[in-house]
Amino acid sequence: MLQIQDKVKLLSNLTSKSPAFLLTGIPGLESAQAWISIPFCCLYAIALSGNSMILFIIITQQSLHAPMYYFLSMLSATDLGLTVSTMSTTLGILWFDAREISLDACIIQMFFLHGFTVMESGVLVTMAFDRYVAICNPLRYTTILTNSRIILMGLLMISRFFIIIIPLLLLLKPLSFCRMNVLSHSYCYHPDVIKLACSDTQANSICGLVGLILTTGIDTLCIILSYILIIHSVLSIASPQERCKVFSTCVSHIGAVAIFYTPMISLSLVHRYGQSAPKVVHSMMANVYLLLPPVLNPIIYSIKTKQIRKAVLNLLLTK
Repeated sequence: MLQIQDKVKLLSNLTSKSPAFLLTGIPGLESAQAWISIPFCCLYAIALSGNSMILFIIITQQSLHAPMYYFLSMLSATDLGLTVSTMSTTLGILWFDAREISLDACIIQMFFLHGFTVMESGVLVTMAFDRYVAICNPLRYTTILTNSRIILMGLLMISRFFIIIIPLLLLLKPLSFCRMNVLSHSYCYHPDVIKLACSDTQANSICGLVGLILTTGIDTLCIILSYILIIHSVLSIASPQERCKVFSTCVSHIGAVAIFYTPMISLSLVHRYGQSAPKVVHSMMANVYLLLPPVLNPIIYSIKTKQIRKAVLNLLLTK
C-alpha cells in the first residue's frame, strides 16, 4: 500500500497542469547569443519598418485605394502581427537568456502566432482571387471586388481564425505536462507543446489536423486552382509579349506564396519526420518560417510593383 502511495506521489510531483516551459535559442551557440542577436535585430527592424511603410503608404495615398492594395495592406498587417508575436521571446532569450514561459503565456503567444499564420494564408488566397479576376474578368474587376466584398472577405478571415484557433488552444488547458518541459524553438509552437504532454493528446492532434486541412490544405488548393485558370486564360492570348506582361503581374504574389508555404511545410516535415535531425536545424527552420515572409514581402512588392516602388521612393526621398 505504501509503495502505491509513493508511486502516486512521485507521479504527482513529475506532472503539472500549470507548468513552466523552457524556450530554446540557438542550440550549441549559447555563448554567442549576444552576437547572434545582431542579425535578428536587423531582420526584425526590416520587417517592422518595411511592413509599416507599406501600410502607411496605402493608407495615405489615395491612388492606392484599390482592391489589390487593400489586400496588400492586409498582408502587411498580418506580417506585422507575426513579427511582434515572436519578437519578445526570441530577443529575450538572445539578450537576457530569459527562457522560462508559463502555459498561459504560451497559449497567448500561440493564439497570436497561429492566428496570424491562418490569416496570412487566407490573405494569400484573396490575393490569388484578385489576380484571377483582374486577368480573367478585367471588365468586371471593380464590380466583383467592391469595398463591401473586400470587408466581408476580411471579416471571414478573422472569423475563421477564431473558429479554428480557439478550440485548438482550449484543448491544451486540461492536459498534464511533465516538469522541466524544454521546447524546440524560441517561441511556443502547438505541435511542439503537445509533444511534451504526459496525458492523452489524441483530441489535440485531431483538432490540429482538421485545422491544418481547413486552412493550409484548402487555401493551397484554392491558390493552385486560381493559377490553373489564370494560365489557361493567359495561354489564349496570341501575343507572347502580352502573355509576359500579364504573367508579370503575378510574380509578386507567387513570390509571397512561395516564401510563406515553403518554410511552413518544411518545418512541419522536420517536426514529423526529422527527429534525428540536429537541434540547430529545428531552431533555424523555426526562425526562417516566421521571419522570412515579413522580411521579404515588403521588399518583393516594393521592387516588383511600380506604384508601391514609386510611393516608397517618394517617401524616402522627401525631405
